Formats: sequence, structure tokens, C-alpha cells
Amino acid sequence: MSNPLEALLDLSAATSRFPPNSRYHGVATATRVLPDGRTVAYLRRRFAPDPDALATMAEHPVQQGDRLDNLAALYLSDPELFWRICDGNGAMRPADLTATVGRRLRVTLPEGTPEPARG
Repeated sequence: MSNPLEALLDLSAATSRFPPNSRYHGVATATRVLPDGRTVAYLRRRFAPDPDALATMAEHPVQQGDRLDNLAALYLSDPELFWRICDGNGAMRPADLTATVGRRLRVTLPEGTPEPARG
């Protein structure tokens, strides 16, 4: 392959450009040739999963001062996983999730993980 950009994109098919805790991990890239001949690489769209299809691992009643990064650290052991709480609650605006004290937030497992057995 003579084009270094194409070689890099082929490599990214096997490895993600984003760490495993990123919401963009595994999202494909694409290229577009602009009218002036330049090739631009971009990240394809990430579609958020259907919240109802995600298994709940915990629920959290929102308290005054709660922040999604702190909740992600508490329940998921990584504050950068706050986006999983957003996905699990269908949030378009993350700040809305902690705006109402008493609201119950779902903390969900990654997409494709089955509901844990209760017993």
C-alpha cells in the first residue's frame, strides 16, 4: 500500500484509536476526498444503544451534588465511563441526569452483556 493514510486506516481496523473506556472505542473511521484533492479521515457516527436493551447492574437515587463522573467511579471504577450511565438512561444532555434530586439512575452493563442472575 503506497498511501500512508490508507495504511494507517487499515491498521485502525484491527486496533482502535481510542482506549477501551472511550465511548468511541471500536467505532470505525472513514475517509473523504475533498474537491481540492486532500483526503480527510473522520470518525463514523456512534449510535447510542437502546437503553431498554442494556442490563441494569445498579440503580442510584440522585442526591444533591451528584456528578456523573463520581457516580461512574463509584459504580464502574472509572470516572471516564460516565457515558455508560448516559447510555443507560437515554440522556441527550448528561447534566439533566443529575438535575432532579431523587431521580433513579440506571447503571448498566456494557451492550451485549446479559442481565446478571439474581438469587
